[in-house]
Amino acid sequence: MGQPGPELHVTYRGTVHALATGLLIAAGVSAVGNWIAVARGSTIGVYVCKPLTLVLMIAAALALDPTDDATRAWFVVALVFSLLGDVFLMLPSDAFVAGLSAFLLAHVAYVVGLNQDSDGHWWLALPVVLIVAVLGRRLVGGIRRSGHPEMVVPVLAYVVTILVMVASAVASGNAVAAIGALLFMTSDAFIGEDRFVRHRAWQPLVIIVTYHVAQMLFVLSLV
Repeated sequence: MGQPGPELHVTYRGTVHALATGLLIAAGVSAVGNWIAVARGSTIGVYVCKPLTLVLMIAAALALDPTDDATRAWFVVALVFSLLGDVFLMLPSDAFVAGLSAFLLAHVAYVVGLNQDSDGHWWLALPVVLIVAVLGRRLVGGIRRSGHPEMVVPVLAYVVTILVMVASAVASGNAVAAIGALLFMTSDAFIGEDRFVRHRAWQPLVIIVTYHVAQMLFVLSLV
């Protein structure tokens, strides 16, 4: 009578893993569709694939079997805020501040999640501090030259937040999360460069590719 219990348990876990894998594959396909839409300038493609990619990633994060439930919960919150940020930033109206705020909250959620189970090796993040300081100075200079000095404070607050997020990922000892965080920072750096310093035709594609890979790595870091 004791044998069926373990068999049912193993089947359940296997089903969850298969579902999470399928959702991640679907998210990857949607992400590639988004990249193609950006490269071709297809607004409809972006409107469909951009939010769909994050919805699928959220579902995958909920379906997988994490090493830490609290970390997964905070990562899901971060993904939800990221979804909101995606929607704000793709709207035809200029909702940059709303998008910035949503992603700032996403980074805060990632910080909390990353520190649920951290090795505490904060000294490893020192190079990141230097890189962010250089990028932040360049960004602030671009904002002032663009004639929008009111954006300096909110952008600096965002820069500090993503610095803490990247530092937390590096200090966590989770290499997958650390790479994801660095790619997220790269995506955000190019957004700031594109909006306030200098627009280049290839930057939007780099922004979305690094962003999606970063989010995918955060989800994968849970296992």
